[in-house]
Amino acid sequence: MTFWQRQALAQRLRAIPLERVLPLCGAQPDRADPRKWHTALGMLSVTGAKFMNWNLGTGGGGAIDLVIHLHHLDFKGAVDWLVDQFPAALPPEPVAPPPARPLRLPPSAPGRLARVRDYLVNRRGLPLALLEPLLAAGTLYADARANAVFLLRDAQSRPVGAELRGTTAASWHGLAPGSQKDLGCFALPVELRPIVVLCESAIDAISCCALHPQHRCLSTAGARPNPRWLQLLLDHGCEIYCGFDADPTGDQMARAMMALHPAIKRLRPSQHDWNDVLRAQA
Repeated sequence: MTFWQRQALAQRLRAIPLERVLPLCGAQPDRADPRKWHTALGMLSVTGAKFMNWNLGTGGGGAIDLVIHLHHLDFKGAVDWLVDQFPAALPPEPVAPPPARPLRLPPSAPGRLARVRDYLVNRRGLPLALLEPLLAAGTLYADARANAVFLLRDAQSRPVGAELRGTTAASWHGLAPGSQKDLGCFALPVELRPIVVLCESAIDAISCCALHPQHRCLSTAGARPNPRWLQLLLDHGCEIYCGFDADPTGDQMARAMMALHPAIKRLRPSQHDWNDVLRAQA
């Protein structure tokens, strides 16, 4: 079950009416006042999703809190107990995803490379010394529309997608059709280093590498908390930092990633993203 599925399950369980949970915990309704319940821990007053134990001077809200209180369980134990009692709260089995579309990488257009290089160096402030190895490896190239194409590669260096970045006055970015971001990522062609920084885009990864040359910087091609290839880095014992943008989405996805993988730490750019930091220091 993914992080978001667990969050959705917890929300369903919290919403179960307390009046349905209390009898399963051995509680008895008060004959004179339907809002009061007799429990082994004393009298409880129930108002909607809220409860209060006047004997102990403590209360809470939602079915999970109620089970924690009455059964002396931790959060996971309370969730498991409620799932056993209310199996209908479990999310439905996921529908099999449709077959993946075939990857369609835009053809290389060497005649447009000068424009792409000018955009990346002069407008985005990326060091040419970091771009040249990418160009030589074919990990970065120009397409016929003068888009910068950054390949996503899997563990065997096979292309599994591409980030596309427009170089005209209008800001534009996207993915090549059929890109499978869970199968690989954009990375600079350097050896595996003990410290890895995850960034939201290829341009941010290159910018972060310029700022932190001792680190290996990768792009997740969008802020995502749990790309499938991330576990391979964790298994290699890498020290991983989440370098997503300094905005609500980046912060939320970073928190979700660290909740799923407690070994990961946050490395927040001092400006909106790493390219902003790089250009500010130029």
